[in-house]
Amino acid sequence: MKKRSIAELVTGRKAIDGAGVHLVRVLGSPTVRNFDPFLMLDAFDSENPDDYTKGFPTHPHRGIETFTYLMRGRIDHEDSLGNAGSIVDGGCQWMTAGSGILHQEMPQASRRMLGLQLWINLPRARKMVDPEYRDIRSEMVPRVEDGGALVTVVAGDYNGVAGATRGDYVDVVFLDVTLRPGALWSITTRPQDTVFAYMVEGECELAGGGEIPHRNACLFTPGDSLSLVGGPEGARFVLVSGAPLHEPVAWGGPIVMNTDEELRQAFFELEDGTFIRHAPRGKAG
Repeated sequence: MKKRSIAELVTGRKAIDGAGVHLVRVLGSPTVRNFDPFLMLDAFDSENPDDYTKGFPTHPHRGIETFTYLMRGRIDHEDSLGNAGSIVDGGCQWMTAGSGILHQEMPQASRRMLGLQLWINLPRARKMVDPEYRDIRSEMVPRVEDGGALVTVVAGDYNGVAGATRGDYVDVVFLDVTLRPGALWSITTRPQDTVFAYMVEGECELAGGGEIPHRNACLFTPGDSLSLVGGPEGARFVLVSGAPLHEPVAWGGPIVMNTDEELRQAFFELEDGTFIRHAPRGKAG
């Protein structure tokens, strides 16, 4: 087996998005090529409601999937499909924007708002699929005790345990892993996949050498296995993998297509009112 090692560490930068939400943009335009098919990763962690309660009022998306994983807190949401509801502790929202969707996400004041939003690119042939929404509650997500690790299997599968959901267009594995101090955790990975970890709390070492600091994303080299060791205070991180698309990316704010012409067409449709191609379904999330 070929062990993965550290290819790149990314710290990200502080940013303000939406109507005034403070976050860390870990992955974005500069990392698109190396982290393909993952476009963006935003991390948020605050005990000050002023950092996030202005939220993300109604805005469009096309050509991507957004995956919001909330470890602590509450986010109210609604969209043009007719979904409305709340994401709460341990829950997540997987939204396939496809041909186009309008939605809003409004974080509510909480003792701590801790979570991530990941943007997953859609392949060229699937950019304009019908939009879909999945509401994943904490009780739907399996948790596996594995030696000194607790593995929450959010998407994909882990050691034969199926997660709460699976991607229809990009087969994403998304694991939330808590490691005890000094605990060794190993996983088999698909050799063709892009694999990265984001260190939410604490730090890890790669078995064989290399440290992954707190609040860093680590892209791993190609391989079919990976081993991590919990730091002195343990660690909590998400491990994410998916096969790269190797397609051109034309990115304009909330819309990601393959060509500039497709981007221009999307923004023209926003202006003339033809962007949304579906009727509300009246579903509740």
